[in-house]
This record gives sequence, structure tokens and C-alpha cells, in this order.
Amino acid sequence: MAGPERTPESGKIPGDLDRLGVAELFTRRLDEAFADLGCFNLAVFGKTGSGKSTLVNAVFGSEVAATGMGQPVTKGLQYHRHPGGLFGLYDSEGFETGTSGDVILDGLRRLVTDHRALPFDQQIHAVWYLVRWSDRRFEVPQESFVRALAEMGLPVIGVLSQVPQRDGVVHPQAQEFADYIEARGLPLRPAGRMVLTNAVDDPFTAGHAFGLDDLLDETYQVVPEVATAALTAAQILDRERKKQAARRVIHASVGIAAGVGATPIPFSDAALLVPTQVAMIARITAAYGLPASRSKAMAAIASTVLTGGATMAGRYLVSSLLKFVPGGAVAGSAISGAVAATLTRAVGGAWMAVCEHVVSLPESERAAFLAGSGPQELFTAVLRRKSSPDSR
Repeated sequence: MAGPERTPESGKIPGDLDRLGVAELFTRRLDEAFADLGCFNLAVFGKTGSGKSTLVNAVFGSEVAATGMGQPVTKGLQYHRHPGGLFGLYDSEGFETGTSGDVILDGLRRLVTDHRALPFDQQIHAVWYLVRWSDRRFEVPQESFVRALAEMGLPVIGVLSQVPQRDGVVHPQAQEFADYIEARGLPLRPAGRMVLTNAVDDPFTAGHAFGLDDLLDETYQVVPEVATAALTAAQILDRERKKQAARRVIHASVGIAAGVGATPIPFSDAALLVPTQVAMIARITAAYGLPASRSKAMAAIASTVLTGGATMAGRYLVSSLLKFVPGGAVAGSAISGAVAATLTRAVGGAWMAVCEHVVSLPESERAAFLAGSGPQELFTAVLRRKSSPDSR
């Protein structure tokens, strides 16, 4: 179309968007989407051998920096940052109670005080305090450490780790130990109880990993609302929360697309919807926590599916949609607000299916899938299915 190059997001009209232009736009929007999510910061304390790294990896994945590779932030405390920037971990390698614990507390007090003046995504949002069940002792220095953390205003979740269970029943002595700790009246959040966990399957007892979902739910209860979006994107356990976040993105984008089509646009100008869909796909990608470090690969995929899906294949889809969307038959070859909204919802749902599949894959298989034609094929298959009469 003639006239200045503008984007629908600003109520303006874009020029032609080729694959390279879409890829560049996607990369910018993806960076913005991750920045908007912020960062969830967790501090983890517990004696050596309590299983801190194993537990963190079970909830957030193994892409968190390896133990010992973090950046020292104060004596005895290191900060690890997830490659996607969504998750930060304060870890006390070799932490023990007593003198070393006092040193860590002194440094942590200064850290917490200093960080209160920093942006919220740089503050500590939750603490996991691990106690290994087989220790069967909870000493006064440990109790004092937990109380000191709470006095700093940090929400502390007590975790009993490496708890054996068989046929869904935890070891009775582990439950007794948890009850004993709870009876000390510690300021544990959210309900003063210990969360019993085992981060990995136990082949010796044939027991399965358990308690991880419970721990995650407890963490959500204490985390400030401003950090929950980053927590949802970073965690790998609860895919339903990721779906809900993606659905909210799609819902907002559908409203924008409907506005673009409020004045029906020519069928040949379906690309007017692409900038809105680029932003939507970027935000869905971020909501699922797919790493921004792979933004080039994701940008290539997004540009392929959008230039192919929203223009070439999109023309087929729009033709089909016009038959089933109210007002489509009247509009003829024009894209109305209803058609624009339906097409955008279909694009969002198809990309959501791609993200769902990616997060369901073992980490060892993700890179190969993203590097191949699988995402484009899956996107196109789902998009065509969503535009078929049987899906309505």
C-alpha cells in the first residue's frame, strides 16, 4: 500500500514484511518479552549433601549454572543466573551452621538491605531451607539461621529433602522428623510446615520423585505477584501455568488484531496482521521460558511460519475462515475484525502447540527439533486443523 511505513501496534500501516524483516522484528520483540517478565530470584540454604542442586535442577532444569560457576556476591554466597535471564539462584556452597552460617548471614543482611533500593527483579523473592531427613537432627544454629532469615523479611520455606517413600507412603521416621521441626514454631511460610520432597527416583526403594509440585505451589504462595510471571516461565514442572500465561497473551493479541480489522482490510493485506502476531509469538515463547539464547533459531522459525503462515498459507486460511466466521461471507474478500481475530487466535494456538511440544521434549532433543523443520511442520499442521470446519 502507498503511504508511510507504519505498524498496527501503533495504529499505523506497515510496508511489506519479508522473512528477514519478520526475523529482526521477532528478535526485538522477544528481547522485550523477556525483559517484561523480569527475574525470579531464589536463595537456597542447607548443609552440604542436603541435595540443593538436585532439587533446584528438578524444578528449574539443568541449565542453571553448575555449582561453583556462579558469581560471588558476598562471602559464602554465589549468584547463578539462568541463561534465559528468568531465574536467579543464590547458593551457599559448603554451607554449614555455626561460624560459617554467621558469616553468610552478615553478608546476606547487607545484600538484602542494599537490594531494597534496586529494581524488584534484583531482590530475593523466596528462600528454600533444606534439611536432609536422614540427619534426623535439627540443631539450635539451624533454628537460629531460619529465624534470622525471616527477620530480614525473607519468606522461608522449610524443605525436608531426600525423603524415601514406597507406594506413595513416606518413611514414618521422616514424617516424625518433619513434625518435630514444625513443633519448634519456626516462622516458615506459608503455613509453618515442612515440605517433604525427593527430587529424583529412588531405584533402591522403587520410590518415585515426589513433593516437587507441592514445593512449587508453596513457592507461588509466598512470591510477590510481580515475580510470578518469571517464576512461571522459569519452572519446568507446571505446564498448565505456562498454558494459562500463553492464553492471556493470545487473548490480548486477538483484541489488537480485531482493532486492526475494525475497518475491513483487503484480503491481499493479510500481512497487516503480522506485526501483531510477531509480538504475540514472542510473548508466548517467553511465557514458556524457551531460552532467549536461542533467539536466532527461534527468529528463523517465527519468520518462516509467519511469512508462510500469515501470508501464503494465511491466504488459504483466510479463504477458509471467511466461510465460517460471522460476517465473512458478507465481507467477501475483505478481512473483517472477526476474521482478523480468529486468524490471530489460530496462529497463537498453533505456536502454543509448538512451544508445548518443545517443553515436553528432553533437553537433549530440543536443540535438534528446533534446528530442523519440525516446528514449521507442526505449526502448519495445527494451524490448518484450527481453520478447518471440524474444529468449529
